[in-house]
Amino acid sequence: MKASLALLAAVTLLGACERPAENRKAAPPPTLITVVRAEAGAIEVGELTLGTLEAVLDPKVGAEAAGRVVRMLADAGKAVKKGELLALIDPTDSALQGRADETEIRRIEALLAQQERLVERQVQLVARGFISSNAADDAKAQRDALRESLAAARVRREQSRRSEAKARVVAPFDGIVEARIAAQGDYVKVGDPLYRLVSSRRLLAHLPLPEAAASRLKPGLPVRIGSPQIPGRTIRGVLSEIRPSVSEVSRSIDAIVEIDNDAGLRSGGTVDAFVITARKDGAILVPEHSVVLRPAGKVVYVIEGEKAHVRTIETGAAAEGRIEIVKGLAAGETVALDGAGFLTDGAPVRIAQAAAAGK
Repeated sequence: MKASLALLAAVTLLGACERPAENRKAAPPPTLITVVRAEAGAIEVGELTLGTLEAVLDPKVGAEAAGRVVRMLADAGKAVKKGELLALIDPTDSALQGRADETEIRRIEALLAQQERLVERQVQLVARGFISSNAADDAKAQRDALRESLAAARVRREQSRRSEAKARVVAPFDGIVEARIAAQGDYVKVGDPLYRLVSSRRLLAHLPLPEAAASRLKPGLPVRIGSPQIPGRTIRGVLSEIRPSVSEVSRSIDAIVEIDNDAGLRSGGTVDAFVITARKDGAILVPEHSVVLRPAGKVVYVIEGEKAHVRTIETGAAAEGRIEIVKGLAAGETVALDGAGFLTDGAPVRIAQAAAAGK
């Protein structure tokens, strides 16, 4: 009996000793992160906006001669070269008029030849004294009138030839057919549109910018432009024009950038543009991913040894993945980059590798 009681007491004592060890919580494992050093450098300050592209050449190709359209040779989406035949208008009326003009010219030429001979005889008779000079003057006046009539007839013939040539509608420049307006069989008058043709060789980027930025905007400011049509590429240009009025709908200013389109952009597309209005030298810069938003505001986690320490900061300009730290961080301090969002003040960390400065 005494032995049983002694064994029970020993078991109870052993259990009492083990419970505190079971109740102790294990320390959290360190968070795997990458780090980067804050560096002093230059950053460009400006306005970020979403704009649209417009073709500089965007005309309607119209009929220059009246008649019925007998052939339409280009459909929407077709790329055409300058001088390429787009449509053919029935040239019959112009051709008939041209033949009539030729006949009229030959008639006047015959009359003029006869009148020239008459003038020559009249001059001879006047010289011999057989007739008065008035008769010769009348003959000369009629000859001069026939000469003017012949010149007018030749002008009409040239106009007929031009009208016949205008029955062939050709592309005025290299471009793409955006829309075919007329159809085969339509009767068109001079000036009626047949096609809408666009050229993407030169584009205008319309960039809406806030009214508050007006004082910082001026022609010549550099602009970086990207587009979903050319992912990963950047086009550099300058502001060529700032429209004087403010949009009544969006209350924005329309700034224009001219683009030499060697990248294959299409008119009507969108662009992401950054207008650089100033440059800051000596700014404290870190990657944007190292800045974390917390209830207390924007913070970074400064790494000291194997611990992360929270630091409240104030930020400034941001560009190309980097952000300016206006207050709260010094150049050369090490901050968490990848994994920063999972940290808390005093959290243990394990550094995977150091990121290149400024990335």
